[in-house]
Amino acid sequence: MNRDRIAALLTCHNRRQNTLDSLTALFNQELNDEATLDVYLVDDGSTDGTAEAVHQAYPQVKILPGDGSLFWNGGMRQAFAAAMQQDYGYYLWLNDDTILYPKAVSNLFTALHKVAEQGEERAIIAGSTRDASTGQLTYGGVVQRSWWRPTKFDLVEPGEQPKRCDTINGNFVLIPRNVVQVVGNLDPVFTHYAGDWDYGLRAKKQGCSVWIAPGYVGTCSQNYQPGKETSAHINPSEGFKKITQPKGFAIKDQTLHPLGEWKVFAQRHGGFLWPIYWLIPYRRLLRISLFGQLQRE
Repeated sequence: MNRDRIAALLTCHNRRQNTLDSLTALFNQELNDEATLDVYLVDDGSTDGTAEAVHQAYPQVKILPGDGSLFWNGGMRQAFAAAMQQDYGYYLWLNDDTILYPKAVSNLFTALHKVAEQGEERAIIAGSTRDASTGQLTYGGVVQRSWWRPTKFDLVEPGEQPKRCDTINGNFVLIPRNVVQVVGNLDPVFTHYAGDWDYGLRAKKQGCSVWIAPGYVGTCSQNYQPGKETSAHINPSEGFKKITQPKGFAIKDQTLHPLGEWKVFAQRHGGFLWPIYWLIPYRRLLRISLFGQLQRE
């Protein structure tokens, strides 16, 4: 088996130009001559001609169809599963709105080799992205805020050396074969959110380590769209309905994840106090149901 075989995994839905731009940057990567790059793209029911445009521009991309119900975790899981059948040496997660710098992939490999020299032979390496306009850190590696808030995460600023993390945002991540053999695929219990956090945390529990590479690897704007500041009242049933759906319910300063999926995450990673960590994010909706209408904060 060629240890330099890389499978890049993407999923998309109705972001044709974003997807094409991301693929262009990916195919422009400066790789060593021994590396090969295969791309697996799940097109999750796009109606804007994404699959056709990708096929025309990059016929070498392996396009896998979805029916529109996969979302991020489901789409990435499908791409991952297809690539794992070919037993690649490395698997590269890439969001289709991330535009990589030319040496992004090689930077992750350099970081992987550096942490291996420190004895970390089973390591996940994430790349940090920034907003193209503001330069602000948007995605990368994250750490748990504290031992008593294990389900709250803070981004780690990249430095000049690889930095250890607790888990990852899934925007740009390098996962070697020896990690995949231990951790496997993304968990199907998650639809859109939290699957990347869960993957990194599961990897740590199974003896792997999680890192971010030095510096920035590209640009990606923050996808999170908070709820609008408005004086309009929220019907409690609206909020509870939305937290049963894949993208949850966006309020001013956070997204309330789907109730059942967040329960699994809290049980798995919240310790013996998991019921508290499960319900805390929904306290505003609980107040609404108990004490009446509440303005969207």
